[in-house]
Amino acid sequence: MHSSAVLLIEFGSIILGLGLLGRFAARFRLSPIPLYLLAGLAFGEGGLLPLGASEEFIAIGAEIGVILLLLMLGLEYTAGDLVTNLKAHYPAGLVDCALNALPGAAAALLLGWGPVAAVVLAGVTWISSSGVIAKVLGDLGRVGNRETPVILSVLVLEDLAMAVYLPIVTALVAGAGLLTGSLTLAIALGAAGLVLFVAVRYGRVLSRFVSSDDPEKLLLVVLGLTILVAGVAQQVQVSAAVGAFLVGIALSGEVAEGAHTLLSPLRDLFAAVFFVFFGLHTDPASIPPVLLPALALAVVTAATKIATGYWAARRAGISVRGRWRTGGSLVARGEFSIVIAGLAVTAGVESSLGPLATAYVLILVILGPLTARFTEPLATRWTRRRAAGSGRTGESAPRPAEAEASVGD
Repeated sequence: MHSSAVLLIEFGSIILGLGLLGRFAARFRLSPIPLYLLAGLAFGEGGLLPLGASEEFIAIGAEIGVILLLLMLGLEYTAGDLVTNLKAHYPAGLVDCALNALPGAAAALLLGWGPVAAVVLAGVTWISSSGVIAKVLGDLGRVGNRETPVILSVLVLEDLAMAVYLPIVTALVAGAGLLTGSLTLAIALGAAGLVLFVAVRYGRVLSRFVSSDDPEKLLLVVLGLTILVAGVAQQVQVSAAVGAFLVGIALSGEVAEGAHTLLSPLRDLFAAVFFVFFGLHTDPASIPPVLLPALALAVVTAATKIATGYWAARRAGISVRGRWRTGGSLVARGEFSIVIAGLAVTAGVESSLGPLATAYVLILVILGPLTARFTEPLATRWTRRRAAGSGRTGESAPRPAEAEASVGD
């Protein structure tokens, strides 16, 4: 009874604290992710007040949080949308991978962490935070801008790449051999292809089977199906997160909309628990030694993300100001970077990888909203000064009204 009471007190205090931190972040229009990570650091190994009774329960909640994050991501897109985005924007995805994954891999090798850590850190620096970016676009009123579909296309391609990348990382951190790793990847690709085929051909039939006018029944069926598929995926050495993502893709129409509405509060709850769990397993004393590498990596990959967005928007015919907004909007890293690092931390790949990833995400999740807001005006001002310094007159330089509209260009 005593242990049960302590569990309830600890877990209740955590949830209450997360709610207060979320309200604080919302007041200042910030992402709550860095605050959740800091809360985990404060109450984890080497923190101010380590938790004991609720740690195992939090671990289960964190795993559910990852599953719900990927499920909700899959619900955002139909199989048809994914196929269309692949065909139209795959060059942007390749550029995104090259510019943003290579710095992470190079940093791990320079730090002497080995090839497995290099693959993991490449994913940490590659994947942008869909959740943070979507919130920032809404806060800045840019959802209807012409560059927004380009931003979403880059994010979708990253999400699709996760279906291939996560099984590879899972096999690598588990120490699987070449044959086992190849089999895992083949299963993942086969599952992804099968789900896309079923979703395109029989998506309506599947959605009608899951559909229910009763919100309670719809919630139970979708949540149960997702956790079941995630468990089966993990049993066959494919990431549970990939299984959840594929379930989300397979559902469409009113079922997807209804499930999204019902599961959003659960996603937010368990995702917050996941960030706390990651922080709990990171010793605050281990962060200062990796702070400088994390800061350097953050600066480099912020620049490469801006370059990625600029190139992708230019390819789509977006104006110069829209290109800068696209690049600035893609800088934030968050949930997926922590998910990827969490796989390596759990497997004990490299003791310093978790602290570096935590510091890296903290920096960019704070910097991301700032670059989204200020990259375009700063770039515009710099261009004007450069034009003035090269001897061009104010009349010869293009005026803002003539260059493009400030909204929707």
